[in-house]
Amino acid sequence: MRLGNGLGIRAVRTCLPETVETALDAIARGRIGEDDLMNTGVTEVPVSGTVSAPDMAVAAARGALAAAGWDGADLGFTTHAWIHHQGHDFWSPAHYVAHRVGAVRGVPLGIQVMCNGGGTALEAAASRLLADSTTGTALVTTGDRFPDEGFDRWAGDYGVFYGDGATAVLLHERDDSLDDFTLLGLSSAAVSAAEGLHRGRDEFTPASRWNSDRIDVKRTKKAFINDVGLDGFYSGVHVALRGIVTTALEEAGIDVDDPRIRALALPRVGIKVRRETYHPAVEGLTKARIVELGNRTGHLGAGDMAANLTDIREQELLAPGEIAVTISAGGGFGFTCAVVARPAR
Repeated sequence: MRLGNGLGIRAVRTCLPETVETALDAIARGRIGEDDLMNTGVTEVPVSGTVSAPDMAVAAARGALAAAGWDGADLGFTTHAWIHHQGHDFWSPAHYVAHRVGAVRGVPLGIQVMCNGGGTALEAAASRLLADSTTGTALVTTGDRFPDEGFDRWAGDYGVFYGDGATAVLLHERDDSLDDFTLLGLSSAAVSAAEGLHRGRDEFTPASRWNSDRIDVKRTKKAFINDVGLDGFYSGVHVALRGIVTTALEEAGIDVDDPRIRALALPRVGIKVRRETYHPAVEGLTKARIVELGNRTGHLGAGDMAANLTDIREQELLAPGEIAVTISAGGGFGFTCAVVARPAR
């Protein structure tokens, strides 16, 4: 996506519960083994008690609006992304978030494309701002919660521990004097032939959690791997990842060897998954250092990209004028690359 002079990320915020569960406690309870911890590298995850995923998204959005000095009533576009149950069976969480932050303009958009929802939502917001100048400002939120009643956050998937949390990103016309980041490039790609990793051999069912009391990602992945194998998956994913990085940089007018590219942030999955799926595609593609940002959150559903941006800002991983490459990914499979710069005031 060609963004011209770029868009401004006025503020980005992450909302995480204060309560955490540690991997060592999970090992002591027999939920995972020491090998799982070694392969994942996540020491703890935030856990929401009773606060819903959409309410965490509202809190993140309010934090971003307060930081920006914006009023929710002025937002021209809102979109909310998620991967897991939002608290009601037949309902629009996107409209709830918009209602709770006072966004009365426009029609809220809900996005459910697995864990790349945050990247897809960012692209949708950017597209709206570029297509209609009257939009003015846009809010992108994500929110996910993985309670034991429906999801085993520790052992329900291979090489991924799941944390609860939400994120918010505010987009508008670029203003280097105020923005957290300048969004310079966006590119997405899909490897739809791999959708079976989350379907396996399961028949289509009439209602959710028909096959098991809790979502079992390992069951579908094991079936897919046994039936199809992973060689084609890896080759397709590596091509897609290299493509979105090089395209996003090219369309932003940035050479892959540009020394200003200082950080490359990957999805918050486990060490083994990152090294098998992502590192072969992106290592050496730029001069950026791959930063590890999720060892105390685990995978935040649709929120990994925005959470990485929050950490890059809070940890001051970029000097003014420097650039970061962030990658979002999700089952389906879909991938988005966002290229951002810290404004030089």
